[in-house]
Order: sequence, then structure tokens, then C-alpha cells
Amino acid sequence: MANVTFNAYTALNATRPTDQAATAGKAGDAKNPVAEGVSDFRTAMQAAEQTAMQTAVTGADPHAMVAALANAEMMLDAAVTIRDKVVEAYQELLRMPV
Repeated sequence: MANVTFNAYTALNATRPTDQAATAGKAGDAKNPVAEGVSDFRTAMQAAEQTAMQTAVTGADPHAMVAALANAEMMLDAAVTIRDKVVEAYQELLRMPV
């Protein structure tokens, strides 16, 4: 079975700093879960594209292509789900009475 490198809940389960003053000096050292998720997404899409091209051009392992495309499809589904949740939360904020 293919080794899946993306976890949809990584950004959601990341630890959140409780003291803003303590983390203010470490702004350059702090990891951004959203940026990491986008980077992982882009990397998986590029890997799937490269694997598909290698399979089409050189006849490389078709199983690797299927695994890469399945991983890319899973990541795309996760990204769409996260986007839908963000839009839904934004719409809920708009519905709140002022």
C-alpha cells in the first residue's frame, strides 16, 4: 500500500500558543500550519503530475502512478472540505445580528 504523506487534521490539531507575548519574539521560528498544508498539497500535486508524465512517456510503474494520483485526489478532497468549512463559518458570521 502507498505511503500517505498528508494528514488532513495536521493543521487542525496543531498546538496553539497560549501566551502571545512569549511567542511574539519567535515569529520567525513559529510554523504556520496553513502554509505547511498548502506546501504539502502543492508537493503532492506536482509529484502526481510527474509520476503520470513518467508513466505516459517512459512506461514507468503504473502502480506508482495510481498511488500518486490517489494521494493527490485525497489531498484535493481534504482541501475542498476545508474550504467549504471556512466558507460555511464565514456565512454564519454574516448571518449574526449586529
